[in-house]
Amino acid sequence: MTKQYVEVDVRFLEDGTKIPLSIKWIDGTTFDIDKVLDMKNRASLRVGGFGERYRVRIAGKETYLYFEFDKWFVEKK
Repeated sequence: MTKQYVEVDVRFLEDGTKIPLSIKWIDGTTFDIDKVLDMKNRASLRVGGFGERYRVRIAGKETYLYFEFDKWFVEKK
């Protein structure tokens, strides 16, 4: 697995909470996030890095999206 940085459309709430809405993949395909299931400060043990780990549902499948300092990434297989 490798760390793949992605573009993310995000809504910022008044209290500073980030809610990711969609992910733009490297080929330009956009995937809407159906639901944010939870967010925790966690490390990516597979590809390295630490930050906010969002467990999200996209097209009925659960995956993780990470916010590390000022960039978003996913674990690419």
